[in-house]
Amino acid sequence: LNRNHGEEVEVELIPINPYEIWKQGRKGAYAMLDYALEICGPRYQGEYRALSVGPAALACDFAGILSAPVKNGKATEVDTWAGRGGFGSKLLADHGIAAIVYGGTVIDEDFRDRTVADSWFEEKYKQKLAVKDFEATTKYRFDPKFETGGTFGVNYATIGGRIIAFNYRTIFWSEEQRLDLHNRFIVNHYLKQFNEETIKTKSQHTCGEPCAAVCKKTNGEYKKDYEPYQTMGPLCGIFDQRAAEMLNKKADSSGFDAISVGGVLAWLMDCLDTGVLTPDDLGVSKKPHWNYETFDLIKDSQHNAELGCELIDAILEKRGMIDFSEGVRKWGRRVRKIKNVRILDSLVYTAHGRKGWMVPNQYWTPGALAPMAIMGKYYMHYGAEFYPPRKLGQICAERLKKELVMDNAGVCRFHRGWAEEMIPAAFDALYANGKDYLAAISVAASRINSRNAGVYWESERDIAFVQKFLERVLTVEKKDDPELVHWAQSFAQDPQETALTFWFEMRKGIDESLRDFM
Repeated sequence: LNRNHGEEVEVELIPINPYEIWKQGRKGAYAMLDYALEICGPRYQGEYRALSVGPAALACDFAGILSAPVKNGKATEVDTWAGRGGFGSKLLADHGIAAIVYGGTVIDEDFRDRTVADSWFEEKYKQKLAVKDFEATTKYRFDPKFETGGTFGVNYATIGGRIIAFNYRTIFWSEEQRLDLHNRFIVNHYLKQFNEETIKTKSQHTCGEPCAAVCKKTNGEYKKDYEPYQTMGPLCGIFDQRAAEMLNKKADSSGFDAISVGGVLAWLMDCLDTGVLTPDDLGVSKKPHWNYETFDLIKDSQHNAELGCELIDAILEKRGMIDFSEGVRKWGRRVRKIKNVRILDSLVYTAHGRKGWMVPNQYWTPGALAPMAIMGKYYMHYGAEFYPPRKLGQICAERLKKELVMDNAGVCRFHRGWAEEMIPAAFDALYANGKDYLAAISVAASRINSRNAGVYWESERDIAFVQKFLERVLTVEKKDDPELVHWAQSFAQDPQETALTFWFEMRKGIDESLRDFM
């Protein structure tokens, strides 16, 4: 797609053999990106960019879409992703498109009057835009309170006993065990490596936009974000940067949604460790090393990363029993019929409709498993506080609307510290329709929810995830809340019935808050 002045957009479809391109150069999605830029890049006069998919797009329903800023005609190593929701699978498997190059000259200039914008911010915050934005993006750049930065650094520095590892098995551990793991495996090794290699060297970049957050933390060719390096890190029994880099790069070049594939790999490793599935079942040569008592941070992390890479190849090549073309949820049901084992009980996921599923964002909180219409992004409350389920549903609904305010305006959520409030104000100042914008957002959120096909938790570990969260808040954080006591005791007495009630109470809060289509 290319606009070369004027109003016409040049469109051309170029037939390719994706399998041949995926074998070239940087392999997979990266090779496809490089090929597209090489073929089409010289045609552009203005700025341009490309997006691409990898072989995962033809092997499963959870492939992502890769993009990266372009410099001197080549993609930089600061890759960005539209990962959640399987857009890569849709793009190639359903629409036959493996890459898109887009850009050129623009007709309308963006609003760029900094003086006017500063006047808005000074009226609201008594600060200029740049100062407020610098303050709002502290976590993503560098937070002196924790002497680290980025989602990886700050999240791991502060997570403490809420650490999730070994396919969520840590939710069953004592607080002392979790804190010991966090201290020895994370703070003194995994996070320490990151701080020394990335933070101290200031290896940081933007997504391609001029931005104070410089949120893209790197170590050479490896970009370090919390959630990919969590699901393909501690969740898989990996606590060493070298091992995590190997597995993350394998998943990225293959074109997977990193969070989803990490959750799936951890689940498959869990099945191998418990023996409900064998290496032959999954087309691999080994089992994971998940013994916490004897765990070797370097050797066992490397072993588990190698197993993760084998499992990725097994998914791509459909080895053994693996065939994720219709998703892991449907595959799990098929395995149950064959082996009479409920393997889905150890997968933590939200279910949608007949086949839809989503590995949750990596925060130990009930909002991560809320029955929202769209999950996997941040259209829900992911804070660590306890709220009664109906109230939690209402808060999730409000979070959806706030996120849509930013998404629909094209503003990155890392600037939400001011963007949620100032975007409507900017619309009002520039177009005199700020209230109309908020009203349209509310209607859009309600329409999205009218197609909410959320399904009650199918996995036993989903239920345990919520129950153990409540127990921890009650016994570790010592929260004195009658509602918390009620729900914790109810789960202890009858977890199945209580989980059902908890889920539907959340759904009530969501539905009653999103009714602006009336």
